[in-house]
Amino acid sequence: MKIGMISLGCCKNLVDSEKIMGLLVSAGCTMVQDPSEADALIVNTCGFIEPAKEEAINTILEMAEYKEGNCQKLIVTGCLAKRYKDALIEEMPEVDAFIGVDEYDHLAQIFHEVLGLDFPVSYGKCERLLSTKPWMAYLRIADGCDNRCSYCAIPLIRGGYRSVPMETLIEEAKLLALKGVKELVLIAQDTTRYGLDLYGKRRLPDLLKALNEIEGFHWIRVLYTYPDELDDELIEGMLHLNKVLPYFDIPIQHGDNRMLKAMNRRGSIESIQKTIDKIKQMYPMPVFRTTMIVGFPGETEEMFENMLSFMKEVKWDRLGAFTYSHEEDTLSYDMPDEPSEEVKQDRYERLMALQKSISDEKAHELVGQTLEDLVEKQDGLSGRYYGRSVHSAPDGIDGSIIFTSKQPIEFGTFVKVEITRAKDYDCYGTAVCD
Repeated sequence: MKIGMISLGCCKNLVDSEKIMGLLVSAGCTMVQDPSEADALIVNTCGFIEPAKEEAINTILEMAEYKEGNCQKLIVTGCLAKRYKDALIEEMPEVDAFIGVDEYDHLAQIFHEVLGLDFPVSYGKCERLLSTKPWMAYLRIADGCDNRCSYCAIPLIRGGYRSVPMETLIEEAKLLALKGVKELVLIAQDTTRYGLDLYGKRRLPDLLKALNEIEGFHWIRVLYTYPDELDDELIEGMLHLNKVLPYFDIPIQHGDNRMLKAMNRRGSIESIQKTIDKIKQMYPMPVFRTTMIVGFPGETEEMFENMLSFMKEVKWDRLGAFTYSHEEDTLSYDMPDEPSEEVKQDRYERLMALQKSISDEKAHELVGQTLEDLVEKQDGLSGRYYGRSVHSAPDGIDGSIIFTSKQPIEFGTFVKVEITRAKDYDCYGTAVCD
């Protein structure tokens, strides 16, 4: 059977998609990229915020059209299928099965019933079929979340925080290294909480130390660190691990204490600033990334200006932003004084314009430096190579290093690049050849 897989949403959802594909391959299926060739199509959905839900619905409807051709079965999995299953069943009869994230333990049985396949392993025991570039992979160290931010539906969809046992992660990481993965990216809803539910204490420092010892990895990058859990043990521990990058992804969501309280976020702007200052004192060239939400209920112009001021103070290397999404069943759903969509969009554009100028300034600071670069592609027309340094995660939003080389370079290798100029989020340079 030929199966087409469409994965939507975040990299955490992508790991689910890779496990689902691995399960299907174990039953003898062939994965195909062209939906018109597929005997069955699976759409793994996101249901976090309104734009993601709209994308999921549109994709499902688009894939349903292939049932007029070769496609015999259309299956929808993931967060949307969990959050709105009953409504989707009623509204989309063209879909043969909706499978929520809470049903994955029974995925082999469900696929057997829908697709007629027999599986030698369960979803929890199957080997992932990597869909990323072969030199990098995500390692999801936990699922679910206990933070209960007032705007977030993730605990409703994914449940409480559940760490993956350390021995399981080490085994999976070793297998990834044997496959040629050179950059390992740790993800979870909150990576800094890792181990608290299993071991009674946060054990991300211990996990990183064990991963650092695995032969084959060159870079280990950590995403989604909660600001008040970036403690001395973790910060100092990362400093002494040669493969762990000084890349600090700290989603703070706002720059005003009143907004943080309304969002049910722990900590304060002052404590976040203290943590950032500590990291800057300990690391020679740390990289900071965050996310912000604009237009949260009750956000005034003064509060928004405080967020801009905090951005100017920290000068985040990387920053992404979202306009507030009014999500049912969240604590913020009934909060009053939500800014209008026009105000949200205006604030979003002002925030991103400021960040563009900050990112451009930070990029120009790299001119004259020589950076280690992971080479990922080449422009066929210009011959220029594209890659990433420590400054850029592999999710495509952090910018690139664009450079020329006198010698051909194999993708997935590391080279030194001298930065000669910068513009906005990207840097340009020349490979330093031996």
